[in-house]
Amino acid sequence: MLVIDAANVIGSRPTGWWRDRADAARRFVEELRDAARDGRLPLPAVVVLEGEARVGVTEADIDGVRVVHAAGHGDDALVAQIDTTGVTVVTADRGLRERAHELGAETVSPSWLYERLRAPQRHGDAETR
Repeated sequence: MLVIDAANVIGSRPTGWWRDRADAARRFVEELRDAARDGRLPLPAVVVLEGEARVGVTEADIDGVRVVHAAGHGDDALVAQIDTTGVTVVTADRGLRERAHELGAETVSPSWLYERLRAPQRHGDAETR
């Protein structure tokens, strides 16, 4: 199971996301669900949204990607999702990584996730990455 720190992952790239956090969250969740449908994302996946980003995506479980809105601090909502073994948390936040490890979860960086989100490029009949 993946638990995704959306604020940290989205914020890891200078895409202008801060101008419209709700739209950035919507686009990010769409990318996650596309990758899930294409088999590029380990499932199930939980993506935690906080603050203004919550407006962009309704809480729902679609294509194996569940959106959770943090009522308070995002890290607390993320940690609350680590209730089973075999959880991998996607974040670069040092404090969250430490909390996740204390609960027995593994952690990976945002770049690990972005590698899986990139759709394969097709040239003729050959598929390349």
